[in-house]
Amino acid sequence: MKQTIFSLFFIISIFVNAQSIDRNELLATDNKMSFTLNMIRYYYAEKPDMKKIVEKGIVNMLKELDPHSVYISKEDVDKMNEPLVGNFDGVGVSFQILKDTIYVVDVIRGGPSEKVGMLPGDKIIKVDDNIATGDTIKTDWVFKHLRGVKGTKVKVTVERKGRKEPIVFDIIRDKIPITSVDTWFMLDKTLGYIRLDRFAQNSQEEVVNAIKDLKSKGMKELIFDLRGNGGGYLDVAFKLGDEFLDDEKLIVYTEGVSSPRYDFKSQSKGEFEKGKLIILIDESSASASEIVTGAIQDWDRGVVIGRRSFGKGLVQRPFNLPDGSQIRLTTSRYFTPSGRCIQKPWDDGLDSYYNDYMKRYQHKELITPDSIKFPDSLKYSTSNGRVVYGGGGIMPDVFVPIDTSRASDYLINLRSKGIFNDFTMQWVDDHRTEFLKQNPSFDDFNKAYPSLNLMKEFTAYAQKEGVEHNEIKKEWVNQMVGEYLFEQVKDTTKPNYTSYQIYANELLNNPELLKTIVEKAQNEDKKMAEMMKKSDVYIEATLKAMIARNLYGVNYYYQSIKDTDEGLQKAISIIKDDKVYNNLLKKK
Repeated sequence: MKQTIFSLFFIISIFVNAQSIDRNELLATDNKMSFTLNMIRYYYAEKPDMKKIVEKGIVNMLKELDPHSVYISKEDVDKMNEPLVGNFDGVGVSFQILKDTIYVVDVIRGGPSEKVGMLPGDKIIKVDDNIATGDTIKTDWVFKHLRGVKGTKVKVTVERKGRKEPIVFDIIRDKIPITSVDTWFMLDKTLGYIRLDRFAQNSQEEVVNAIKDLKSKGMKELIFDLRGNGGGYLDVAFKLGDEFLDDEKLIVYTEGVSSPRYDFKSQSKGEFEKGKLIILIDESSASASEIVTGAIQDWDRGVVIGRRSFGKGLVQRPFNLPDGSQIRLTTSRYFTPSGRCIQKPWDDGLDSYYNDYMKRYQHKELITPDSIKFPDSLKYSTSNGRVVYGGGGIMPDVFVPIDTSRASDYLINLRSKGIFNDFTMQWVDDHRTEFLKQNPSFDDFNKAYPSLNLMKEFTAYAQKEGVEHNEIKKEWVNQMVGEYLFEQVKDTTKPNYTSYQIYANELLNNPELLKTIVEKAQNEDKKMAEMMKKSDVYIEATLKAMIARNLYGVNYYYQSIKDTDEGLQKAISIIKDDKVYNNLLKKK
């Protein structure tokens, strides 16, 4: 009912504000635009593509407004809406392409493919009469041929390990749900964990179901993970905030020049209004994620942990155009209960706006919070009187730096060349049936996995694919001596061998300076060794998690990786310490 009233209110406000626009300005701009289009249409030397010209014109007009007002073509409207609407028409499998072959990774429970007997590990070799192998097979090809209108039939031919002949499935496409809750599970007897990927149409229902399930298992405290969550529907963010807050608490309000203020307040009894709560965020948590996080922080309902969020405080409304295309136009800003608008500035242009992550990295903001400066003019207070800031994302109560120790050259190369994915797919394809027969549950997997000793096999596979494990090389002294000599001669008129030799002799006759360089080199060597050690631990955990995902489902990926997740481990330590948790919510 509330949503209906709001929609009516919004439509009326558009009409009223349209009446208030200066009539002369309206005529001048409309006439100018129409005149330009007609000149191109009737006088241009060649036959113009008017559809393309108009679309590009709309795109560029919207760019002049803000970073989030966008034009969506008719062809892309459904594709853009799909992750948020929460379903699509298809056959109900998740897949990966490995070496020109489509592997079925998972079969959605109750979906069309499960009903006909398709299994994880099947290799799709034909769709209808189309060959489904070869270097032309890409993700878009699979979507195009497997998805289709509900009720239509598609013939899928697969190869299955242990079967000599291919299997042909006649599958009737149906509605396939897209879940937004990646996983939920108990971290111990009283602490639950939920990870939400986006704020989609069914997200509130999914989160409520997860909370109820965790409560049935004894949950008293909750860690709600919004890291990497880029947002979604405003009303879903409001409804989810309502699950954590008492009645009649302001969750968010919206306001714009043409959109009068509208308050969203908590109403119904939420599923987790009592009990310790931690919200995890990072630099990719945006929009709806920031609405929920801001409400929790402003009411001192829970502790926010992680890194400064993205900073999107603009609200877009969809407007459908006559040809089926759509404009998503910024109509207002949203504000947290304390009055904060957390929208970051875009004065330096769109490229700078969207490259904000690199700027944060270069300024070392992802490493230490000391580099983050908020002006006093954007200072606000929580319900307990704690200071919070607006104007550029939500600053967490507890900062967790990005783990740069994982960024070894070896790990970066493994990821960029897809070695994790290729190895785990191959291993699971070779061992799935036998391994699942012996280890039917994830608990069985956890017990059995250490005995597999897969790291040696994985390292050999990576080496075969051209990715060598970087051993620690004792070259730091030579490197740093070289850097020192370069610094000495770089300002000379003509750096040459003789000038290098002069400074090298001076260095050899300066034991204190030489000792300093050697000590610095040894420290770098220790740091590199420590980074490689931590990187190897993370590599092994990732390998285990990806195999668990392919064997048991995506939710088990997070259960496997949790012990190496520094943000999660920090959250666990804080929520389990009553004194630390409560002090974080008090006025300093």
